[in-house]
Amino acid sequence: MRPQKDPPKYGSPLIFLHWLMLVLIVAAYACIELRGLYPRGSAIREGLKTWHYMLGLAIFALVWLRLLARFLARVPAIVPRPPQWQMLVAHVTEFAIYVFMILMPLLGWLILSGENQTVPFFGLHLPALIGDNKVLAKQFEDIHGTIGDAGYFLIGLHAAAALIHHYIYRDNTLVRMLPSRSAKSKDAGRPTGHV
Repeated sequence: MRPQKDPPKYGSPLIFLHWLMLVLIVAAYACIELRGLYPRGSAIREGLKTWHYMLGLAIFALVWLRLLARFLARVPAIVPRPPQWQMLVAHVTEFAIYVFMILMPLLGWLILSGENQTVPFFGLHLPALIGDNKVLAKQFEDIHGTIGDAGYFLIGLHAAAALIHHYIYRDNTLVRMLPSRSAKSKDAGRPTGHV
């Protein structure tokens, strides 16, 4: 009996970046949501805000690496192929997520710059992108908040689509982005032929 061929997947760098960036996005959201539990000016609240900024800037740095990996990667086919309208929705959603990962940290950087605050990045202080301008910073903050709220919907839509494709359509959409199991764990579930 011929061994079953593994379904086509994205390359390991892209899979790693995908899941790492998901963790960073969740952590950035968690920091900004949890800060509301603590009084203004408290050390914990300020620490959560600082981590929110740094995680956002880490996403901003990694998204360019991810775009390069995506550009260089072979895109594995979805089997069976979904209808054209689903492919269009998937491409639009993917584009929107990349815009989200670029725009949100950039807006955060502009907000801190306009408020004449330090832009922290894991021990470094990044340069201001604009001069002291509280009015402009407030406008950027409003946009940042609106896009942040929309981000919950966007990420939820992406996750729901992956699960629907996996459990209802039963195609390989989700499997393409899952880490490969080691040969040892693959063999563990196979019968050996010995009694």
